[in-house]
Amino acid sequence: MYQKTVLPAGVTVVTEEKQTFPSVAVGFWVNVGSKWESPAQAGASHLLEHLLFKGTSKYSAREIAETFDSVGGQLNAFTSKEHTCYYARVLTDHFALAIDVLSEMFLRPKLSPKDVVREKMVVQEEINMYEDSPDELVHDLLAKTVWPQHPLGRRILGDKKSVLNLAPEEVHSFFRQHYRPTNLVISVVGNIKHEQVVSTCEKYFNSTEVGQAKRLSQEAPGYNARSDTFIRDLEQVHLCLGAPGVAINDDRLYTMDVANCILGGGLSSRLFQRIREERGMAYSIFSYHSAYQDNGLLTIYVGLNRGNIKPGIDLIRQELEAMANMPVTIEELKRAKQQIWGNFLLGLESTTNRMIRLAKQELSLKRWVSLDEVQAKINAVTATNIQEQCLRLFQPDTMAVVSLGPLDTEVAIW
Repeated sequence: MYQKTVLPAGVTVVTEEKQTFPSVAVGFWVNVGSKWESPAQAGASHLLEHLLFKGTSKYSAREIAETFDSVGGQLNAFTSKEHTCYYARVLTDHFALAIDVLSEMFLRPKLSPKDVVREKMVVQEEINMYEDSPDELVHDLLAKTVWPQHPLGRRILGDKKSVLNLAPEEVHSFFRQHYRPTNLVISVVGNIKHEQVVSTCEKYFNSTEVGQAKRLSQEAPGYNARSDTFIRDLEQVHLCLGAPGVAINDDRLYTMDVANCILGGGLSSRLFQRIREERGMAYSIFSYHSAYQDNGLLTIYVGLNRGNIKPGIDLIRQELEAMANMPVTIEELKRAKQQIWGNFLLGLESTTNRMIRLAKQELSLKRWVSLDEVQAKINAVTATNIQEQCLRLFQPDTMAVVSLGPLDTEVAIW
């Protein structure tokens, strides 16, 4: 039941009708994130995400919160490297109310200088909190290491200096530049007709000025395979290993997903079983793949004490070499495919997850990907595909390593 309409104002509306749900999930997706910020604008997308909740010409910040609480609804937002999403989940009867509030936030936010100053302080504390979480911070340090000259390598939050230097007029300029109807995708999933969604949205965007968002001109980032060490007085050394991944529109993404699942994507994965279950060296070890519009990154994370650095790295290297030099077993391949497909279907039991999937497909692929297509591409992955992919990834000149903790020497895989 997927449908798509582009309003005269330039807003793209995508819907999926699911009559079995009593609710609807609504997402306003602005096609801007930290990837599209200049160095001087670092953190602007995330700061705007905060500011849009601080009131509009129609609603105060308190009224925005009370409006959703009064109907048992949910309202939230998040910023990623490529998108900013404002989303709500309400009973179908309150769909028009959700659109009214979200449209006000998008079209007529206050963005007062006083709120800008206050929220910059809030974000500074958010950065402080993040700095105190080394198991999270090390992932951003890896991105900075492999993409040192590209916005993808910057933290979504920005840094303290860049956020502090964001003047109210610069925030207003960034908003006007990117929060354009042509840069907005409205994604709706639940017990509602496409025609009702379109007619409701047209009430708010029928006379909006049409204009293209102005983007930074940038090339796809080059990948830097190198090692970085960040010394900090911690109980553990937090390690992130990186390898060049694939873009979200690359069919090799399915091979990457299956390979990652076997390597470190679950409790039965090779890394988890070998390093935690068999050796007891680590509490947390896993891998994941991040796919962006023009590239990707495969990340392996592990937290180790100093005495286990060398043996732990040796074990990880052995598993990487095994993935590159030998086909995975039939049992592993079957289990990984079933795990990915099962997790995928379970995620679709949530209208919010469906709404997110629908929007990301429109923003990144410009098309709907059916469940049959997803299943077919997962099932088409072979052991040979995985070995070829891993042989490309796991080489001395492709792997990056970042360590954060009480270690003053670089960590080498090979």
